Amino acid sequence: MGTLRYTATTGRVVLRDEVYEDGVFTGNTAKAEMSVTSYVLDGADPTTRPVTFAFNGGPGSSSVWLHLGVMGPRRVLMGDVGALLAPPYAIAENPQTLLVESDLVFIDPVSTGYSRAVEGGKPGEYHGYAKDLDSVGELIRLWTTRNGRWMSPKFLAGESYGTLRAAALADHLQERYGMYLNGVMLISSVLDLGSIGLHEADDRACVAFLPTYAAVAHYHGLHPGRSLAEVLADAEEYAEREYPWVLARGMRLTEEEVDAAASRIAGLTGLSVDYVRRSNLRIEHLRFFTELLRARGLSVGRLDSRFTGPAGSGTAEMYDADPSHDAIAGPYAAAFNHYVRADLGYANDLHYEQVSERVNPWSFKEFEGRDVNVAPRLARAMRRNPHLLVHVAYGYLDGATPYFAAQGVLAHLTIPAELTDNIEHAYYEAGHMMYVHEPSRLQQSADLAAFVRRAATQAPR
Repeated sequence: MGTLRYTATTGRVVLRDEVYEDGVFTGNTAKAEMSVTSYVLDGADPTTRPVTFAFNGGPGSSSVWLHLGVMGPRRVLMGDVGALLAPPYAIAENPQTLLVESDLVFIDPVSTGYSRAVEGGKPGEYHGYAKDLDSVGELIRLWTTRNGRWMSPKFLAGESYGTLRAAALADHLQERYGMYLNGVMLISSVLDLGSIGLHEADDRACVAFLPTYAAVAHYHGLHPGRSLAEVLADAEEYAEREYPWVLARGMRLTEEEVDAAASRIAGLTGLSVDYVRRSNLRIEHLRFFTELLRARGLSVGRLDSRFTGPAGSGTAEMYDADPSHDAIAGPYAAAFNHYVRADLGYANDLHYEQVSERVNPWSFKEFEGRDVNVAPRLARAMRRNPHLLVHVAYGYLDGATPYFAAQGVLAHLTIPAELTDNIEHAYYEAGHMMYVHEPSRLQQSADLAAFVRRAATQAPR
């Protein structure tokens, strides 16, 4: 790759609401200021140069992870499992940046990053599904309009809850603004929160997590002599066929059937048969990460199950902290707080909210009485715009958004058969932020670049 000459812009954009009183328009009222960092290649043709709007999830997460982890022109140096660097860490050029293929706009939703409600405003208004879509969508419209990019190929990239946001935004942008996209990148996808039992664990979630448990057990040496592919094929077959039947039988299972199921689940997950039986054949994910290596005095990471850390208690039902989040939080905070002032030249005395708890409780009132599921909105966006391509990235060792659950949700999209080719799948032997793992970062960078090139240069249908 040669030298990239680009303009970096960072700061806050004021969002305004149109106010009507008794049917009379009374003006545009400032409601929030959202922090944004953009990178635009100098001299490029805006009618052919793609632009990607990227954000992370949470809810409550800033965009720092995608920004300095895989997509941006600079990246964090933090080491990896077994070889973590010591503070104060480092930052370096990122030759694999997606900026080679696309301009980049990193967005921090309200109450994350430097984004805040205006003085006298109510940030809680933005702490929910619908208003989050409205605000991020309005920011995308503003940036596109002010920068003359309506004729550019346009992409969304979301991670974790950001995939739920991105899928719904694809529909929202079409419906609200007539803004049709070329592609959506779903990194560590969760479009249906019911599929992972986020609000209430159930049999569906137990099934969805099983192949991830098997992958984690394999990584930690509990499937000796077997390849990851063999273990995953075994776990997926059981999760697709027999395991749902076993759980659906409930108390109708005979003792022999319970014994057989407990033995099978234990063999796949690396847990003891006794623990599986006491769990009623249903393994809750936080308990799994606490139990798997308990005998070694270790807890396993949820975001990235390659990481382990000393257990706070040898008898705790659930761990007191996620070792993988502990490993990555410090390097990313140090890198961004240095980079934004020293390199981007932006001074702001606000705390950059890497992951904010202020967004809680997050409102899903639009889904009252049912699972939070935006898969129908993604399907609607694809039916309306048959040129919309979707890239889905999965980490086998992601204990937050298990790959098998995401596969199942996407397999049930209500789209015509011919549109299934619009969805591509990429898998990595890493966790939620798969780019923490250097081989995965390099492969993912290449995969995202190839996707943007493909989606930006489609032949007419």
